[in-house]
Amino acid sequence: MKLVGLSRQIVLSMAAIALGVTLLVVLTSYAFYYVAFTYWPEHFDPAAWMPNGAEWVWLIATTLAGLVIAIAVAVNLARRILVPLNSVANGIRRVAEGDLGARAIAGDRSLGEAALLADDFNALAAELQRVTEEQRFWNAAIAHELRTPVTILRGRLQGLAEGVFPPDEAQFRSLLTQVEGLARLIEDLRVVSLAESRHLDLQIQEADLAAEITAVVDVFKSSLQSAGQQPVLDLDERPVRCDAVRIRQALLVLLENARQHAAPGSLHIRTRLDRGWCHLIVEDEGPGIPAGFTPHLFKAFRRADSTRASGRKGSGLGLAVVSAIARAHGGHVGYAPAPKGGAQFTLSWPY
Repeated sequence: MKLVGLSRQIVLSMAAIALGVTLLVVLTSYAFYYVAFTYWPEHFDPAAWMPNGAEWVWLIATTLAGLVIAIAVAVNLARRILVPLNSVANGIRRVAEGDLGARAIAGDRSLGEAALLADDFNALAAELQRVTEEQRFWNAAIAHELRTPVTILRGRLQGLAEGVFPPDEAQFRSLLTQVEGLARLIEDLRVVSLAESRHLDLQIQEADLAAEITAVVDVFKSSLQSAGQQPVLDLDERPVRCDAVRIRQALLVLLENARQHAAPGSLHIRTRLDRGWCHLIVEDEGPGIPAGFTPHLFKAFRRADSTRASGRKGSGLGLAVVSAIARAHGGHVGYAPAPKGGAQFTLSWPY
């Protein structure tokens, strides 16, 4: 181990301590014998005041041995301290240069605090790498989701400008549909981003949740029935504290998710109040969520392979929005297979 910087200071300090202890023993011995020969000469032999040759050899040998032991201990201590510290410093430099895969090595014999510092750095670097990769994924996903409607809008507007398409009501409604899709995507992005940064504002107040859910289902009922699904309500009538607008938004996402992906059948919407928690449950009759996809179910822009293969539309933001709204309420959203083989989503929050 090269003795530079802190390691050199540790070795020099330990050597100085060993030498100082030896000198202290020698000097205090002389002071003791001086006092003894001065005040109690009858008990001591003045001829023994000075050490003889053998004693000098013993004194020098023990001093050198103490220095060697002190230096060996200092080198070992410096290694146990500096190996993880140097590894962390090197890792910080590599991260600053853009290598987010850099990790510190604590070593088996490192001191607890130094090893803990290396572990904390590794945890920080891993989280930074995850966030950076997630940001890159988000940028690519957002660009992908925006590209299709923007391309359609540009093509239609260019066709209208060049007289290729007639400027009739059908064309304008088609353009309006694309704009509404963009507006929904932007709103979903805004909700998820605000929730991630913990800046999603809620207007929490006492609300008639049963009436709010009934109103949403009534508006969406025709779309569900066109997909062969029949909504069945089982609602607790007691008032609940929540942001009714956000809960309606989350319910719309769950209903739209069921409309697009669930098989024809009954769609059960229930609310339960239990031990200070409100549970909003939406359950369909199949086909459920593939087991391998459930860990990614509430992550933004994640869609199962079966959904992609079927060509169903969707940004992959819907369930992430539901999760964001649940977290903003201090709650959570969960998924479980329904008894009839479908999907059961439960949005829970303290009321």
